[in-house]
Amino acid sequence: MVQTPAARFDIKDIELAPQGRQRISWAAREMPVLALIRERFAREQPLKGYRLLACAHITTETANLALTLQAGGADAVLCASNPLSTQDDVAAALVEFGIPVFAIKGEDAATYERHIRAVIEHRPQIVIDDGADVVTMLHQEYQEQLPQIIGGTEETTTGLIRERAMEADGTLQYPIIAVNDADTKHFFDNRYGTGQSTMDGIIRATNILIAGKIVVVAGYGWCGKGIAMRAAGLGAQVIVTEVDPIRALEAAMDGYRVMPMAQAAPLGDIFITATGDIKVIDEHHLTAMRDGAIMANSGHFDSEINMRALEGLAHEGRRTLRQFVEEFQIAPDKRLIVIGEGRLVNLAAAEGHPASVMDMSFANQALAAEHLALHAGELEKRVYPMPEEIDREIARLKLHAMRIEIDTLTEEQRRYLTSWQH
Repeated sequence: MVQTPAARFDIKDIELAPQGRQRISWAAREMPVLALIRERFAREQPLKGYRLLACAHITTETANLALTLQAGGADAVLCASNPLSTQDDVAAALVEFGIPVFAIKGEDAATYERHIRAVIEHRPQIVIDDGADVVTMLHQEYQEQLPQIIGGTEETTTGLIRERAMEADGTLQYPIIAVNDADTKHFFDNRYGTGQSTMDGIIRATNILIAGKIVVVAGYGWCGKGIAMRAAGLGAQVIVTEVDPIRALEAAMDGYRVMPMAQAAPLGDIFITATGDIKVIDEHHLTAMRDGAIMANSGHFDSEINMRALEGLAHEGRRTLRQFVEEFQIAPDKRLIVIGEGRLVNLAAAEGHPASVMDMSFANQALAAEHLALHAGELEKRVYPMPEEIDREIARLKLHAMRIEIDTLTEEQRRYLTSWQH
């Protein structure tokens, strides 16, 4: 662990900070909503006196969120929410900005856990989580800290599944705002951000042509919708697999072939998982795939592709073909390929979502943190939706930044919509 007079931190190399500062500044150009919030936060200091923990992907966009929280007076620390998602130059720049970071790209499981424990030692009062790893560890091993936490936020579908299960079990010990479910988050971040960045990661890692390929997308939530749309836009034939009949019907009516994964396995050239579940691609699917099939995961955890089963099948060996690309030889005439160790492909092999879409997601995070501070002690121990007025204000600010104007209702129109007598 590296020590400085200001704070403890654990990063790859502080000398990378100048490059990180440049890249953070570049991302800021595409984050005007967050910039407006930062200006107000600097004046009003809504988070002054609060210790804040953020477990997130340490990217240029997250850096701009962290600097906004710092401008608002928060005493913030950061750790990675994924071992492969950290941008080491960004981590170094944040440390120079006075924000302790515990994250190194490619860190092993033990280091990942140690970093989570390090930020928990900050004794946070507000917790921003991305996948619920911090929330889970706090509730399992640091119960003595729970009474001081006024609330938290959650960035992902996967995290909310876990936190709503905790609420249902009666074990959730502080309120959580479901930032992931904000319209200005999942409509745009999940669909347009994940769609573009997932294909970006696959193309960067492999340099393959998508046109003409059969792409199998597992899951047709907002992330799956975006991935299918982008793959089709690049000329792929798209197959969707689903367990939800309504989503499956929607995929079919959007023009995609829909079938079980067992039927899709021998057909696909590229498989992309985006479900938040485990073993979406399991051993019997792996054995049915064609030679050269490529697999990538865009769900939060590295559990959607059964990597243990794949390793067990690779009797003929495995080798690295390119950075982030590994080949598993499961028969003399059959090789299967995995990108980014089955972890989030858009962050393992690329740079994550474009800054423009994260502008809205992280505006939600900043304003949710402010909401928790303004209502400290008033909220119940449950998962709350993002307040609608905040969601709509972020959309209004984004439209303003994009120089887009919209209509407003006349008083006559407003009366018509709120009356049954017309």
